[in-house]
Amino acid sequence: MALQPALRESHLQGLCSALCDSEGCLTGSEIGRLLTRCGIEDPLPDTTKRWRLLEALTRRQKADSCANNVLAFVEAALDPALYVRNPRRHEQLLDEINKVLSFAGYRVNESGRLTSVSHARTLTEAENRASRLGGELRRREVHPEVLGFCRAELLADDYFHVLLEATKGLAELLRKKSGLKLDGSELVDACFGTPDGKRTPHLAINTLSTQTEKSQHWGLASLIKGTFSFYRNPTAHEPRIQRRVEEGEALDMLTLVSFLYRQAEQAVFIPGT
Repeated sequence: MALQPALRESHLQGLCSALCDSEGCLTGSEIGRLLTRCGIEDPLPDTTKRWRLLEALTRRQKADSCANNVLAFVEAALDPALYVRNPRRHEQLLDEINKVLSFAGYRVNESGRLTSVSHARTLTEAENRASRLGGELRRREVHPEVLGFCRAELLADDYFHVLLEATKGLAELLRKKSGLKLDGSELVDACFGTPDGKRTPHLAINTLSTQTEKSQHWGLASLIKGTFSFYRNPTAHEPRIQRRVEEGEALDMLTLVSFLYRQAEQAVFIPGT
């Protein structure tokens, strides 16, 4: 690695706070092992974790006149191999560290390797950059209303409840457009009707004048019902530990909900129903 400019004192303090005080933070023994592994002196082993680490990294950076060994410590602390039994902890630390590093023009990727990025200038920018899911969803142009229904969960990378809140938002849209107070599959059938004619639609996404248009209309209804059945119902009733949701699944699901939301948003209320 080429010589990296020394980090500002505020950056060092932020890194140590993220590593020592955040959820999933390093233990005292882990800090000791990592300092030894990186060849950094541990001058205050008996003080609090944050001040211990801050003093060690500050002294090393001052001695080196560069940030190389400090950044090497950060990479070592975020080595994915250390978190095989607790990947969620790695995700939590990675996000907290990247919020701080973004102000210094760095980012640690999921492989634990340091990369250069443009400098963040505001807390909001740092939050957005650290939230990998949120950034990818914006790149996919997911409907802003869908993001709004699960904004808090996105910032926490809480994929389990992202699914629940997004599908609840889709159901709420259908209730607002139709005036119905139902939920789940019953709501969808009442909104769009059924192919057997037992239920006439309250909403229509086209004129329903051809078989093709009817197929598209009921196809959308089937997709919405399937989404509710596959995501909303299980996530609403199963304990969190039984429903592990990975980032890729959350991305695909929210992209689908965005499509369904836009289609349902254009549906027209049928007077007299």
